[in-house]
Amino acid sequence: MIEDTADLPNLEPGWVWLVGAGPGDPGLLTRYAVRALGQADVVVYDALVGQGVLDLARPEAELEYAGKRGGKPSPKQPDISRRLIALAGEGRRVLRLKGGDPFIFGRGAEEGLALVEAGVPFRVVPGISAGIGGLAYAGIPVTHRGINSAVTFMTGHDASGDVPHDVDWPAIAKASPTIVLYMAVKHLGEIAAKLQAAGRPSGEPVALISRATTEGQQVVETTLGSCAEAVAREGLQPPAMVVIGENVRLRARLDWLGRIGEQD
Repeated sequence: MIEDTADLPNLEPGWVWLVGAGPGDPGLLTRYAVRALGQADVVVYDALVGQGVLDLARPEAELEYAGKRGGKPSPKQPDISRRLIALAGEGRRVLRLKGGDPFIFGRGAEEGLALVEAGVPFRVVPGISAGIGGLAYAGIPVTHRGINSAVTFMTGHDASGDVPHDVDWPAIAKASPTIVLYMAVKHLGEIAAKLQAAGRPSGEPVALISRATTEGQQVVETTLGSCAEAVAREGLQPPAMVVIGENVRLRARLDWLGRIGEQD
């Protein structure tokens, strides 16, 4: 456990803090997140929170798993929200720890709205999203002057688990030089086909980033036309990010993490 004596607010009994744990590397936690880990009575964490982060919780804290993984038995979102409300109602100091940022494809808003309806006080602590931090660890800038002045962040599936049906794919393909996809590995072939049908070239560079910022990080560079095959060929496992755009070419020079590995 890390002691943090900074003049920050305390996680009080009966409160819930919705905290982003970042993409995996414990060093990317905010001071608020470390504060909460050192004070929480119970930590309700999701599937993307690594053991290195959980190890920072105080020894007396109870750890409750509430992870969701596609295709596997998972707790229902309403059940998770009810659990947070119940724990706060017991006067516990509750830390809801979510991978990345709780408000970026993290269902933090759903939990926050449930807490509001139940009259439970809460705080939101942003975290570094994998769509930014994960790309940086792969040596890929989300924006770069001369390449893109816009970027689109998207999820690869909707609430039903299918490719989002309410997305204007032609508009996305034409308007956004860089596209960053969360949770898209399962449907990557279909998504790539939609983008190519809307005019994106099959040779456009794509990077696939698995387990970003962790010791198991894997980065595969491919093209839009070949990205689905690359997933199968390389045995890429979720969680993974997909980056589509010319920004990917900068990795050849900006792969700082790879250079550190070479020096080691």
